[in-house]
Amino acid sequence: MEMGSSDSALLFLLALSFVFTFSTARNSDPTASSCSNRGNFTAGSTYEPNLSTLLSSFSSMPANDYGFYNLSVGRNPETVNAIALCRGDVRPDVCLSCINNATTEITSACPKTKEAVIWYDFCMLRYSNRSIVGVLDRSIIITARNPSNVTDSDSFNRALNNLLVDLMNRTASGGSLRKFATGNVIDSVLQPIHALEQCTPDLSQEDCTTCLETALPRIRGCCGGRQGGQVLLPSCFVRFEMQRFYEEPTLSPPTNETTPNSYDKNTSRTIIAIVVPVAGVVIISIIVYFFIRARKSKESVQTVDDEIINPESLQFDFGAIRIATNNFADENKLGQGGFGSVYKGRLSSGQDIAVKSFSLERTERLLVYEFLPNASLNRFIYDQERREQLDWETRHKIIGGIARGILYLHEDSRLRIIHRDLKASNVLLDADMNPKIADFGMARLFTMDETQGNTSRIVGTYGYMAPEYAMHGQFSVKSDVYSFGVLILEIVTGKRNNCFSDRDNTEDLLSYTWKNWREGTTVKLIDSALKIYSKSETTRCIHIGLLCVQENAADRPSMASIVVMLSSNSLTLPMPSEPAIFMHAPFDQTSHILLSD
Repeated sequence: MEMGSSDSALLFLLALSFVFTFSTARNSDPTASSCSNRGNFTAGSTYEPNLSTLLSSFSSMPANDYGFYNLSVGRNPETVNAIALCRGDVRPDVCLSCINNATTEITSACPKTKEAVIWYDFCMLRYSNRSIVGVLDRSIIITARNPSNVTDSDSFNRALNNLLVDLMNRTASGGSLRKFATGNVIDSVLQPIHALEQCTPDLSQEDCTTCLETALPRIRGCCGGRQGGQVLLPSCFVRFEMQRFYEEPTLSPPTNETTPNSYDKNTSRTIIAIVVPVAGVVIISIIVYFFIRARKSKESVQTVDDEIINPESLQFDFGAIRIATNNFADENKLGQGGFGSVYKGRLSSGQDIAVKSFSLERTERLLVYEFLPNASLNRFIYDQERREQLDWETRHKIIGGIARGILYLHEDSRLRIIHRDLKASNVLLDADMNPKIADFGMARLFTMDETQGNTSRIVGTYGYMAPEYAMHGQFSVKSDVYSFGVLILEIVTGKRNNCFSDRDNTEDLLSYTWKNWREGTTVKLIDSALKIYSKSETTRCIHIGLLCVQENAADRPSMASIVVMLSSNSLTLPMPSEPAIFMHAPFDQTSHILLSD
């Protein structure tokens, strides 16, 4: 395969990827979730189909410009009420996509609870058997902070406080369709601050103010002097960063009507302000279009001929694929992704396959993959019943298999590959529970003498992203090592990395692991579903996981070292330092999550 061609590089990455679940990169995983202890519903109860009907109804909701929806299904005492709210700067199509993701994930995160709430970067969804529309709810407070400090905390905190108070007043004074405000300031030492505040618009001005007044002290307490932070409540949320993370609202709140005189006075300058940039963009676009078209016409013959000539790529006749998938029947459809639909099929040899479509140079191509019947790792470790199917021997095999797969990408592939989105849902399991690393849509290719890169476009998944990548766009093989460390801890503990409950406390996995490691109580970390396990192996895996998530990327071991550590119990391991993101002194009834955007 000629890797000098960008099209061939695209084909190479696509051929490596195989995805069972499809979602947008930035918003595919929840930021946090909270499952109420107010009660559970039982299987077969009326509440269960009511909840299912309600959540499925969101997919047919028409888009609106305000991103707020509320639904109710059933009669008391089995009524289910729900609210969905999108961030005020999010487009309607992105909003609905986020809500649909939330309706799927919330029941997985909180199975059989009568009340739950889930937050994503772009939206929030909550349901309850109680009335929630127009009712202020401050029962859950989730905080998160950036691990990096600002240069001058006193100046920064003063400017931040003034900005947040101003945004609180602007947000609360919003209308019944949107209570949302953004703003930015520069402190006395020229440190920029960008912030966003939002309430559910069904709240009164007074209740919105009360909610934000609850949030602001928490964000000062957890995140003062930090480069970013956020506080999430069911009824409102606050976030700030040193880089702009929001867009202008899709539809601004109504403003006072301008007088005829002011309209006439501003009309000409408005037209000029709009027409001149648009005309410039059109001219530039035309030039670029013809340049690219001319360049493609010169390369078209070579591109088409060279698309798939590598003997390592096995080619199938389209008719054989059509027969294998029963003419791409709907019942064989596995999912829908950014590159097209995915279908399950069976070849004449009896081998099960997955067929994924994409278009390259206007010519339709189908990618054929091995079909993996056990889907992805997250379906096991996040599910109470399926988790019990993973005994320690299987989990240890999965950890070792993932490590060897990453090592191949980093060291043994012809080109070095940095995955950038290693997580449980991107590890697929075959019939024998052997792991396969998947979804290379965010991967970067390097020559073997290159080990790192920079980007201004941060993509990835909350909780798995190394801090140097999340904050500064710096990624390397050690970024993948960090993600692998989080995966190890999830596999051993059976807990999600971002937010979980341990009796009366709610915290993130890294802080929980580090606390028990320091206190010598690592046995508390072992998944309760594991009835038989090797204490030395589980402790060693936790030790390796903590080495992988150290704050300083240079301190993290290489994947080659990790493979040796996992296979040799006689090798002495160095002591880990504090994880990259660790939350100190949590507030009462407050959860902590990772903020990496």
